[in-house]
Amino acid sequence: MHVYRSALLRFADDGSALYDEDGLLAVGPDAQGRQRVVAAGAWQALAHQYADHPVTHLPGRILAPGFVDMHIHFPQTDVIGSPADGLLPWLENYTFPHESRFVDPAYGAQVASFFVDELLRNGVTTALTFATSHPVSVDALFTEAQRRQLRLITGKVLQDRHSPDGVRDDTEQSLLDTEALIQRWHGVDRLGYAITPRFAPTSTPEQLRGAGELAARYPDVWIQSHVAENLDEIRWARELFPASRSYLAVYDDFGLMRERAVYAHCIHFEDDDRALMRDTGTVAAVSPTSNLFLGSGFFDYAGADRVGFGYGLASDVGGGTSFSPFYTMLAAYYVGREGQSKQGLSLSPRQLWWQHTAGAAKALGLAGVVGNLQPGCEADFVVLNPRATPLLERKTAQARNLDELLFALIVLGDDRLVEQTVISQAKYASRA
Repeated sequence: MHVYRSALLRFADDGSALYDEDGLLAVGPDAQGRQRVVAAGAWQALAHQYADHPVTHLPGRILAPGFVDMHIHFPQTDVIGSPADGLLPWLENYTFPHESRFVDPAYGAQVASFFVDELLRNGVTTALTFATSHPVSVDALFTEAQRRQLRLITGKVLQDRHSPDGVRDDTEQSLLDTEALIQRWHGVDRLGYAITPRFAPTSTPEQLRGAGELAARYPDVWIQSHVAENLDEIRWARELFPASRSYLAVYDDFGLMRERAVYAHCIHFEDDDRALMRDTGTVAAVSPTSNLFLGSGFFDYAGADRVGFGYGLASDVGGGTSFSPFYTMLAAYYVGREGQSKQGLSLSPRQLWWQHTAGAAKALGLAGVVGNLQPGCEADFVVLNPRATPLLERKTAQARNLDELLFALIVLGDDRLVEQTVISQAKYASRA
């Protein structure tokens, strides 16, 4: 058992923030040896129960849940920051050529190591990520995540058409490879598998049908893909699947919408699509830095809330422009405020933080497991230093309440704010 004393941020089941300026976090192993939160709350109320345990006192710091990234591309680590006229040219000119290199296991292992380093340096302790169409890329990332005890979900990309040599796969073999990877990795330690069509236009109906059959055979695995990100992409999908009511409905027609199904972007929706998301338990991975960078559009928060489907935040590196959850939360604030193409609204700092922690965990079907610091949760957390930069120190010192404090961290924060990322008592420092 280990006890931490510091300011403490966590969330109630309804999404409201709980904050103790002088808090206690007690962490200990469960029956399987996995570190979990034993107690969390005010120091004054709980300290007497842990008088005989060692205490790590972190004055001036904030303990907060590790961040959950709902959509990121591990093989696009080196594609980040590449100029392009839009989504489809960006894929053709940068993404596909780079992803073809992951046929080499040694190259995949090297990128996986850097990728996980970057997640941890930025305080991300759970991620749902794409690999490439090469099974060895999945093995490389799972191996690295397992070594670091990271909770990670990934899968081999399925793309058997409209893709160049080097990333295009074979329909039958791609499904055999997917099932073999599910059986090898899903549920091992903290790892989960995601059935991963790249997006509907790059899969034949036969491949999508096979993916849906696998999803039915393995109901506890995840499903991930992209939808309604870009108007050109939507027109293309409608041309390829004219029998489907909408681009989103293509996935439903092939059995790929259910709980634990996560679709990135979900920008250009009408209420019929929003209702389909809600009724199937499918959720959206909102990717604001990517959408701004590629000029794709703005996620309609008001529309999602009005109809009532789930969502959480995602970096979408490499279309996204940063691994930092603070950049993502700030971009989400911008996207929410945009009021020319949709109803604008001002997302509160607590809402933004919830979307990248407990809310994202709930969307992934992992509520009470990660993304929070309530008793029973896995003990993944970050140590934040509100004085990490001179401007942060000056601004946070003036915060009169929790909203002002959190908003200052969101607007001014980056990886320097994350002093440590802690997973199962292993500590990863943001700076050496």
